[in-house]
Amino acid sequence: MTPPTGLLAEAARNPGGSVAEIDQTLISDPNGYIPAEAIRRVWKVDAGGKLTGEFQPNPTYGPVQDDFTRLVGTGHFLDWLGDDPATTVRQSVAEIIDQQVPGATVRWMKITDEPRFLTAGRRAPDDPDSLIVTRAALAASFAIGVDSPPSRHEILWGVYSIAVAGLDRGEQTRSRVWFDLWTTLDTAEQQLRERITEIALPS
Repeated sequence: MTPPTGLLAEAARNPGGSVAEIDQTLISDPNGYIPAEAIRRVWKVDAGGKLTGEFQPNPTYGPVQDDFTRLVGTGHFLDWLGDDPATTVRQSVAEIIDQQVPGATVRWMKITDEPRFLTAGRRAPDDPDSLIVTRAALAASFAIGVDSPPSRHEILWGVYSIAVAGLDRGEQTRSRVWFDLWTTLDTAEQQLRERITEIALPS
């Protein structure tokens, strides 16, 4: 198989390494977020910066899929997000996107790093060793593929944050979400404590 000519310059910048062949139809910006499924194959580069002709196919190449493993696989307490936290977050993001650009839809969504959490509570009056959770929050870095009318596809990244207060008050529970594009997870984590306090219910 003949490697794409577009990889020659990239190979020259990576002597002794490897370069990825990207399916440009699955991305919106070659300098932005590249989902793993967009990589067709990886080509080996010799010490002189030239392609050797050897390559490794990518077994996951194809349509980009949702991936919430880093959210639901943490083992962290997520009951406050409902029975299916991944669906809760995805639907919330889809609603935000549609509000910002009417008719826009989320084609796929990935949680790209381990989320950051905050949990607050009070001691149970009849059991000092137990904690009654009253507030909870998380910040999760994401990448999403968005289809906007009439036929534009764009990949966005940032941090989705949500805080919930009144978890011990049943129907009085209230929540708020933040959708921060082009924001790092460290920055969003620093804002979590203030944000979880903003929505606290009066005692």
